[in-house]
Amino acid sequence: MSKLSTPVDAALFEFIRNSAIQEDDLLRELREAARAAGLPEIHIAPEQAAFLRIVLAAARAIRVVEIGTLGGYSAISMARGLTADGLVITHELEPKHAEFAQEWINRSDQKDKIEIRVGDAHETLRQHADGTADAVFIDADKEGYVAYLAEALRILRPGGLLLADNVLDGGHINDSADDSPRRQGLRDFLAQVAATPHLDPVIVPLGDGCLFAVKNWPPI
Repeated sequence: MSKLSTPVDAALFEFIRNSAIQEDDLLRELREAARAAGLPEIHIAPEQAAFLRIVLAAARAIRVVEIGTLGGYSAISMARGLTADGLVITHELEPKHAEFAQEWINRSDQKDKIEIRVGDAHETLRQHADGTADAVFIDADKEGYVAYLAEALRILRPGGLLLADNVLDGGHINDSADDSPRRQGLRDFLAQVAATPHLDPVIVPLGDGCLFAVKNWPPI
């Protein structure tokens, strides 16, 4: 048994990428259309989409709350992992992004399982009752992650899943020379997760790093 993790270089990561559920034509076209429309190229990576889909399917998740819709790529991917009566409720600040996402959601095989709510998520998340989500996926402004964590912990049921993107911040999360608001927001978020007794977290190094945690109550 190895005592150390296997280093992953570019060639090995390409093998990992090719071993995941592959990006289908719709998601590929969505990604290309988003680029052409001028949306930021910050959607989740295809292999990370596969991870989210598999995790939600394994958990038999029904209700997922997403913070940050962008073009709808992750919402469609997650909806594919839900039960037949599942629902992704995704929150998006920018009306332009929400309009683009709705167009592509309507083209997808998951159009009846995704609902977009437009507005500042710091406000719109209050629409969710306590303990009503099986999973929460955070992928919005990094400066807001700590506040989103507080709402996620309220919304998640016991045993629910907390997921968050970009926790490796391009491989520079541990760069002590950079204390930009974005990076500090991510660091504060990870510190808060680690300090929360009823969260069991791990970082999965897919895409730009995905935090995966289970909410346990009482703590174990």
